[in-house]
Amino acid sequence: MKIIDPHIHLFDLAKGDYHWLKASTPPLWSDKAIINKNFSESDLQLNSNAELAGFVHIEAGFNNNEPWREIQWLESVCQKTFRSVACIDITLSSEEFQYHLNKLLTFKSVVGCRHILDENTAALLADTQVQKNLARLSQYQLSFDAQFSISDNDSAQAVIKILEAIPELTVIINHAGWPPTDKLSIEFEYWFKNIELIAQYPQCAIKCSGWEMVDRKYQSNWLIAIIKHCLTCFGEDRVMLASNFPLCLFHNDYADLWQLYCEHIDIPSPQLNLIRYKNAYHWYKF
Repeated sequence: MKIIDPHIHLFDLAKGDYHWLKASTPPLWSDKAIINKNFSESDLQLNSNAELAGFVHIEAGFNNNEPWREIQWLESVCQKTFRSVACIDITLSSEEFQYHLNKLLTFKSVVGCRHILDENTAALLADTQVQKNLARLSQYQLSFDAQFSISDNDSAQAVIKILEAIPELTVIINHAGWPPTDKLSIEFEYWFKNIELIAQYPQCAIKCSGWEMVDRKYQSNWLIAIIKHCLTCFGEDRVMLASNFPLCLFHNDYADLWQLYCEHIDIPSPQLNLIRYKNAYHWYKF
């Protein structure tokens, strides 16, 4: 049973900055010590019936001013097949943005970039310079990992406008767009409807992960329901299962999460193989 995990983070605290991991800086999680340590690819251990055929490393704050330093480190230490989504500041001037792109494109693992949007999604994506830079990404056939709340209508509409304005840009939504756990809430209703709207754009895919960031004590039936709704909206070719390792450790072990994915989602085996392996292979250019 092959798996490609399309959303993991590795840390070397002696070499990288990781400002967000320090105990005294936000986010001020009481359990931050669980992940405030070194993690290498050897920590990505699955059960004996599963094989990690590859992974996608998502930028983790190694050096946001010189993001190629993180890629340089990864390519020097990783032995497994992997791809990289590098940090990039989408607010940079065109000249600075091109300089960063030129540095990143010298590394064979780089297939995309991420600038965490979150609560700034609408304001950032309305900016003309940001739009120019995202269009530049598409010119180099680099994808953009979009982390934002789909429950926020302004954010969802801002992303839709980008998908319409730059149809050549591949956008991969992170963490299922932060789905709320309360299915009776207005936020869940917004998430449910906005997922349907965004899924209409074929250049957009979605990764299902980050459950522990919504609720440390999430229930598996909630997770499964979210995945199935994503499949209903996006179809079997544009949904990927992912871990968000090591942050998934806030809830359970890496192997246990993948066992949940592979054994408790009631979908046909060919479809499961797509969302745990083949789709990541395609969208991240393995």
